[in-house]
Amino acid sequence: MLVNIKPEDILFLDIETVPSASSYYDLDPAFRIHWEKKSKQFRNDDQLPGQVYNRAGIFAEFGKIICISAGFISAKDPFSFRIKSFYGDNEKDILTGFSELVNKFSRNREMNLCAHNGREFDYPYIARRMIINRLAIPGILDNAGKKPWEVRLLDTLDLWKFGDYKSYTSLDLLTLVLGINSPKDDIDGSMVAGIYHDEHDLKRIVVYCEKDVAAVAQVLLRFMNLPSIDPGRIESVTF
Repeated sequence: MLVNIKPEDILFLDIETVPSASSYYDLDPAFRIHWEKKSKQFRNDDQLPGQVYNRAGIFAEFGKIICISAGFISAKDPFSFRIKSFYGDNEKDILTGFSELVNKFSRNREMNLCAHNGREFDYPYIARRMIINRLAIPGILDNAGKKPWEVRLLDTLDLWKFGDYKSYTSLDLLTLVLGINSPKDDIDGSMVAGIYHDEHDLKRIVVYCEKDVAAVAQVLLRFMNLPSIDPGRIESVTF
């Protein structure tokens, strides 16, 4: 699988998002009205909009990015993996730092991005938040007018489906099936908003995000029938 792609040309990524406000009642009144309409799509008849506001972070119009972790293969024979995270309360700074990394990494190579469920979540979320923050979208994320074979966005969830669109396979389940260390040994995505808004423990969120990036890389290498990365050769240069 993916025999024409060099693993060292792939930038692996994961994002962590949270609701833009700490609670529904802290929202601007205009956004409350729109959240009431949006949440009708998934809340039960007996649930109020505020009771499902913890899900607002998955929507780019109601959430924000607090961490983007990106990793790449820094050496071969054997593989080494390096991860850098951009995180904090200032989303524009996070997006700017990530954009600069993408532009630097894409020089003199046929770059690909890779994420789990990236096509449905990470890639469009980043692009939308860049527009909201008045930032230029990196060319690799700007797919307007591109032909399908010109899009260089890999997705381990999409690849695992092999054309079967009946179900969603989480990264945690996929790593379990493939015998790869789970990235969910401390927290999972449902806990991120509370850890951010209630505890403001950004470092814990960054560590979790970086584990996801490493797991995505290990999964894709398995798909490519290449050796796994030794955990001792995975390095974070964030802190």
